[in-house]
This record gives sequence, structure tokens and C-alpha cells, in this order.
Amino acid sequence: MLILLTRAQEDAERTAKRLAALGHESLIAPVLRIVPTGDPMPAQSHDALIVTSAHAAEPLSAHPDKAIPVFSVGERTTAALRAVGFSAIATAAGDAVSLSRLIRDSLRLPRTLLHVTARHHKEEPAASLGAAGFTILSWEAYEAEALPDLPEVAVEALRTGKIGAVLHYSRRSADLFVRLAGKAGLQAAIRGCPHICLSADVAVPLAAAGAGTRIAGEPHEDALLELVRSLS
Repeated sequence: MLILLTRAQEDAERTAKRLAALGHESLIAPVLRIVPTGDPMPAQSHDALIVTSAHAAEPLSAHPDKAIPVFSVGERTTAALRAVGFSAIATAAGDAVSLSRLIRDSLRLPRTLLHVTARHHKEEPAASLGAAGFTILSWEAYEAEALPDLPEVAVEALRTGKIGAVLHYSRRSADLFVRLAGKAGLQAAIRGCPHICLSADVAVPLAAAGAGTRIAGEPHEDALLELVRSLS
């Protein structure tokens, strides 16, 4: 089966290797790319870091205190942080809810936490941690920059019905995919194949466009790939 991957190039390449191990081909067609914002890290002191994506590792490589406590959303993010020198890392179960719980269970108030995040980011885990009494500083260190068009090879594959499924990892990328597909005149085409989504939130733009969606049982890639296996 040919599976369309719309996430950023580096992430899509990693997913393509996992799909190849399952016997599937991938067509990588990013709708966004990860770029640094250039925003400086806040000057205020902080007691720990909150990291919700491996994309934060590169900007954090210049952090002066590699022994500072770090709370990571999941194993891949932890591996990226270790690669740039951080050592005191606590790892959550791959989602914002478990990350917030881990921090609340691990730290006593008062604490100031630096959330290293993207330009476009969800309220969690910062909202629940702020409500619990933590002081949250936000550093928008990177952003997912929207690309202007779907690659022509992806447009042709969708138009000719060659795509067996599309994987979606974020609501923003799903929304961009719907917009770019519409720009290419592919509204009917995207309704002709299943869209496998990391969460119900990710599926919202696709469902609004009339596309059929299937939602992973848990918000991580292993669960997403289990749905791919069920389509085989």
C-alpha cells in the first residue's frame, strides 16, 4: 500500500522507515517545515524545562545548564535531549496530559518552568500547570512553517487514486493538507481514501471536509501504525 505522509521532512523520513518494515511504500509530501524562530530564550531564571517535541533539542543545545531538570513528553524527545547533553530527564507517556501529571507529581511549589515550544502550540500542558500554581515561561523556539503547495507527485497520486491511506499527526498539518488539497482541486480525491489520525482533535479538519477518518487508540505513532496494519 502507498501511504501519504504530510508531516515535516525529517519526521516523515523516520515514519517511512517504519512503514517500509511493515511492507508499505511511502510518498513524502510535507505541508510544513520546521524552522527556528530566532526568538531569544527568556532571561528569567527557571527551575526546570518542559519539552514537548524533539524539535526543541537544537535550540536548547545552547542552554547553559545541561544538568537542569527536564520534563520530556516522550522517549524520542528524551533521546534528542540526551544527544545535546541533558542528563536529568524525566519522561512522560507521549502526551500533554501525562506530562502535566508527571511534573505535578515530581515538583513541589513554588517552581518556575520554561516551556520550550513551537510558535503554534496547544494550551496544554502549560494551562493545567499554571492552574496548579506553577509559574510558566514560554519560549517559542521553533515553528512549523506552512508550505504553499502540495508536491506535484502527491497531487497526481491523489488524483489517480494511488494513495491507500494518509497519516496525520497534528491538527495544524491536517488543516493545511485539506487547504492545499482544495487549492489543487482534490476535494473529491481526499474523500476517496482513509485518513489515519493521531487523535480526535487531529481529525477535525478532515471530518469537516467530508473525509473518512480513523483515530489511533492512543496518541503515539505505535498506535497509529496499528491502524495501518488493520488496513492491510
